[in-house]
Amino acid sequence: MSTMAIVGAGPGLGAAVARRFGREGYDIALVARDRHRLDTLVEELAADGVGAHGFPADVRRPEELVAALRAAGETLGPVEVLQYSPVPHRDFMRPVLETGHRDLLGPIEFSVYGPVAAVQQVLPGMRRLGRGTILLVNGGTAAVPHPERTGTSIAFAAESAYGRLLHDRLAREGIHVAQLVIPGAITPGHARKDPAVLAETLWRMHRDRRGFRHYADDLDA
Repeated sequence: MSTMAIVGAGPGLGAAVARRFGREGYDIALVARDRHRLDTLVEELAADGVGAHGFPADVRRPEELVAALRAAGETLGPVEVLQYSPVPHRDFMRPVLETGHRDLLGPIEFSVYGPVAAVQQVLPGMRRLGRGTILLVNGGTAAVPHPERTGTSIAFAAESAYGRLLHDRLAREGIHVAQLVIPGAITPGHARKDPAVLAETLWRMHRDRRGFRHYADDLDA
């Protein structure tokens, strides 16, 4: 049985991805801050025949995230697929001229320290398996910076650079690193941004292992 860890798991995209990979036989480790919501999501997934376990952690506290992923590996086996997709806080999105240096701490903790800590924790297990996939999910400011969303524009750019470096370095080891950029909001019923559609896109990215950056929809003009 293979294990997938979803960091930032929630009732939208996280749940849809858990169901999609669960259909392929993956055990799912759900990582998020709220234990109660995790327990509810585990129950809902169990009703759909998906084996999932919750591991509480705040992505802005690297030691918690590392401990959660360590526990996931000990409980379910080495993480073969890691998805890092927490939703940024609204206060990360300040206009550029109103953004001071301290305002960037949260976004950097969220989108740089978090994924680096997560990758460093699961990478040894992937290397032992001889395979793995790391999926980074970001908003449109990862590709086109926005003057009203300074924190995510800067932090997503850094996360993108980290992901690209991993992609280039780890491909030779059978570990695929890819990024999905989702412009705008995840929207139920949308032809390309419905959670189930995005989950299918992420499954194909894992399965097909082609290239680093993928787009869920056209970027805003």
